[in-house]
Amino acid sequence: MPTTLAGWLTYLESLHPKTIALGLERVAQVKQRLNLQPDFPVITVGGTNGKGSVCAMLESILHAAGYRVGCYTSPHLLNYNERVRIGKQQASDAELCASFEKIEQARGAVLPDMREIPLTYFEFGTLAAMQIFIEKKVDVAILEVGLGGRLDAVNVFDNDCAVVASVDIDHTDYLGETREQIAYEKAGIFRKSRAAICADSDVPLAMEEYAGKIGAQLWRIGNEFGFAECSPTPTPPPEGEGLLHPSPSGGGPGRGRGQWNYRSKAGTRSSLPYPALRGAFQLHNASAALAALDAMKERLPVSMDAVRRGLNEVQLAGRFQMAPGKPALILDVAHNPHAARALAQNLSGLPACPRTYAVFAMLKDKDIAGVAKALDPYIDTWLVAGIDAPRGAAAQELEHVLQQCMVRGDIQTFGSITEAVSYACNAAGENDRIAAFGSFYTVAEVMRARGLRVL
Repeated sequence: MPTTLAGWLTYLESLHPKTIALGLERVAQVKQRLNLQPDFPVITVGGTNGKGSVCAMLESILHAAGYRVGCYTSPHLLNYNERVRIGKQQASDAELCASFEKIEQARGAVLPDMREIPLTYFEFGTLAAMQIFIEKKVDVAILEVGLGGRLDAVNVFDNDCAVVASVDIDHTDYLGETREQIAYEKAGIFRKSRAAICADSDVPLAMEEYAGKIGAQLWRIGNEFGFAECSPTPTPPPEGEGLLHPSPSGGGPGRGRGQWNYRSKAGTRSSLPYPALRGAFQLHNASAALAALDAMKERLPVSMDAVRRGLNEVQLAGRFQMAPGKPALILDVAHNPHAARALAQNLSGLPACPRTYAVFAMLKDKDIAGVAKALDPYIDTWLVAGIDAPRGAAAQELEHVLQQCMVRGDIQTFGSITEAVSYACNAAGENDRIAAFGSFYTVAEVMRARGLRVL
């Protein structure tokens, strides 16, 4: 067996012929062999976009409330250890290697009298994360869905509350080509008699029908819970309020205002600080997190002080992240049109600048044209590079799509993302802006090139 984390990760990549192979049968068999039965509450978080932010806010608030929180997210940016955290600390190489060894034994690879069960990289990692959480006796586990929900490995574990942050078109090869089909897959994380939180302001009919069919308790933003930004003189949120309202300055939430109000059928939380995460949709995500905590309040009571501290202290790399220094460098993992529109809205809320450079790289199975069209009005120069991965689009492919979309900005191609960001930093003036987006791979390589780290 491998003896280092790097060795294990290389080995895991070779176990299954497919990178993505949806289905719960394999992972359920290994789970049963290991008897992985968590005795702590589990919150499962899915969604096309926003699920990472919801997980980060839940983790931060529950940590501030004094709970020992296990949080499993994906993908990572710089190091695999980012995926598994306990008490907001990344799991060590030794802890991960020990857990991987237990999974390897349980799947029968080293026992001659036991049938070997193939696992994908993500399935292996999901089981290992839960094994660590159980061994370390966490008080609560937050599990981020990898892809979809119904057939995602995370869904092998029953949850006490499920959250869907948003529903939009992505991963059509696996989840379906319509929003309703995708919603059905994401609703698969709902459980009978458990709270099912939906923070998308346009709840798909398929999600409502699925929740009704299985008897889940559906909480919809704008109905069972919601939020409102405070006016200059704070006032309670109007009845039925729940969707984002632009601030007087025309920027994203929080511009010119310092607080917001949350309400649900379980009660209200007023005069809350804006989340430390930037972005126009973070109040949707924060409201989803608070709704989940409301639904879990009997088992996981959380004080107002913990909510405020958690919102103030939350961190999540690569989500409209502003790197220090000049010219301004914005990192965003936006990799589908829905996320690109959010990034565009966030860019529109920033002060005007002479020129915006895009460091742009994507995977070839994504909607490259949709992302380009969403951001075209805000980009003056496209610095395009390929991603060195099996699914990565070549720079020439991206250039061709941008040309077909007739983007208004100049287009330049580079041999690597590192070369593109280096050019951007040299070409941009002090008051210009650089936005690096299109994939986790894009943001990760830019972070390495600029010496940034995940806190």
